[in-house]
Amino acid sequence: MKNAILLVWGFIGTFNKLQAQQLAQLESPDKSISLQVFLSAAGEIKYEIQRSGVNVIQPSALGVMMKGHDFTQALKLLKTSKPVRITENYQTRNAKKSSILYQANQLVMSFANGEEKKMDLIFRLSNDGAAFRYYFPWINDHETIVKELSSFAFDKNTSAWLQPMSEAKTGWQQCHPSYEEHYLQDIPAGTPSPLKSGWVYPALFKTNDTWVLITEAALDGTYCGTRLINDPASPVYSIGFADPREVFTGGGYLPKNNKPWFTPWRIITIGSLKTIAESTLGTDLAPAALVKDASFVKPGKASWSWINSKDDSITFSEQKKYIDYACDMHWQYCLIDADWDTKIGYEKVAELSAYAKQKNVGLLLWYNSAGDWNTIAYHPKDKLLTKEGREKEFSRLQAMGIKGVKIDFFGGDGQSMIQYYIDILNDAAKYKLLVNFHGATLPRGWQKTYPHLMTAEAIYGMEMVTFDQQAADKQANHCAMLPFTRNAFDPMDFTPMNLTGLTSSNCTRKTSPAFELALSVLFLSGIQHYAQGPEGMLQVPDDVKALLRKLPENWDDVKFLEGYPGKYAVFARRSGNRWYIAGINGDKTEKKIDLDMALFRKSKATLFTDGKKSELFSKTILNTTKQKKLDLLLNANSGFVMVLE
Repeated sequence: MKNAILLVWGFIGTFNKLQAQQLAQLESPDKSISLQVFLSAAGEIKYEIQRSGVNVIQPSALGVMMKGHDFTQALKLLKTSKPVRITENYQTRNAKKSSILYQANQLVMSFANGEEKKMDLIFRLSNDGAAFRYYFPWINDHETIVKELSSFAFDKNTSAWLQPMSEAKTGWQQCHPSYEEHYLQDIPAGTPSPLKSGWVYPALFKTNDTWVLITEAALDGTYCGTRLINDPASPVYSIGFADPREVFTGGGYLPKNNKPWFTPWRIITIGSLKTIAESTLGTDLAPAALVKDASFVKPGKASWSWINSKDDSITFSEQKKYIDYACDMHWQYCLIDADWDTKIGYEKVAELSAYAKQKNVGLLLWYNSAGDWNTIAYHPKDKLLTKEGREKEFSRLQAMGIKGVKIDFFGGDGQSMIQYYIDILNDAAKYKLLVNFHGATLPRGWQKTYPHLMTAEAIYGMEMVTFDQQAADKQANHCAMLPFTRNAFDPMDFTPMNLTGLTSSNCTRKTSPAFELALSVLFLSGIQHYAQGPEGMLQVPDDVKALLRKLPENWDDVKFLEGYPGKYAVFARRSGNRWYIAGINGDKTEKKIDLDMALFRKSKATLFTDGKKSELFSKTILNTTKQKKLDLLLNANSGFVMVLE
């Protein structure tokens, strides 16, 4: 530890023409990442981060402005704590790995403002990145944060892969923002957002040969969900707050608290693209699970009629067919979508639930979250707006044997709306209901704290491919972005895997069957809702159906093999003793993939690729004790799945 962390005092150069004093330096356990903290002559805090001695984050501002209390200038250092090693082991069934070890070096610096009020800055450095947050120990009455100065300054030659934040109260039936835009890829840092509301997390950057992924965690009901905003004149990104319109009815959008206050973690994952792809920092910094009895939390796969036949499919007979389909595929769940309360009715849904139970299938039911923040008429609606309403409805669902709820059309990231999400999660846990948020914010590690949060949409997903040919045209490229951004830390309900074509859409799918099959392994979701319908599954070869019946519900480990954001992605995931390798080509040209079979120490590999002529798939059995290397040539919009055992 003595060599791991250094505290250095002295004077350095200038920041914005102000002489600055270096207060402290912190190193990661393996010394690959270092952080310096400075204080300007005006009492402004700045920090910078290096990887292997090269600046990754240039000198960047820190500080918080409260209503009536300024923690952005005229600050003085009170003390710097002795560094400590933070270690946490935790288990999860809804992430890249089932057993995760987090280790980091932590440093706490205490500052006082002109009122002599205290602000702690907590820094952590792990081998895969950095994190920081603020703590205000003196709060005992209502306080409001009006601005957070935290920023991330990059070199002017940095490139970025970013999803624009949509403007509040726009989109279909005023349903935005819902994190459903295409990514701008390989753009110069500092490019203005085309929607003028900033950029969503996770935000990906490449500076020199280092990749950086920025997000947040430990978001509780005291804070709003944030986004990145930038000045187009420079490659500096700052924390931006929610739009004032992104609120629960009668609630506020700014962070507020009346007791000692930890703000959310600002997370900066740093390293190679492999580091980004395999990192778990987004859950490492989230609080431990609050649900005492999580025995009801069972990940799985689900059938879902709406993606194929939309609103017309919400009938008793059609849902019974999809229950039978889930049973035949050995899938654990069937989702019944909007308007089930009138098109089928509670009593008949209870009957379906009993029928599904006999088939070892659990039912999930759709709800409209909405109060007055949108005009969407789908229902059940307004039943979850109060604690009394949630208790009544969730108790009824539990008595009906329902396993979970899909709740849609939230109204943004304001503090009161974030509290609404958390209230739903707390009440759902009481009645042992799994949760899927749609038309929603990014989970930001909530799935660790609330393990019954199985998934969330927050992505331009497969349903948009059924609505818009442009979305279908871009799907391959879009999917090749997601393992490095949206799905890097948090479960994502993209509703993937359409093997045989869109059954009730005027859009033409541009991806191949093997590309779609690969998404079942590549994408992470606690419950994976598949777009493939039962009629199309009749065309699928038995060996592919056998693969889908045996596909694991959760993963034990991950390896990044090859890829580049938006171009292609090849990942290996382990469940027990089996490894599953999935690859997709999102580029417009063919891609050569070189697989090192010896890496996995298995004797047999079963490879699924696109079939020839009228065949959907081609299957090849490989003896990997003899064939140590495998070269694959993927056409544009194509993919593959391999099982090693």
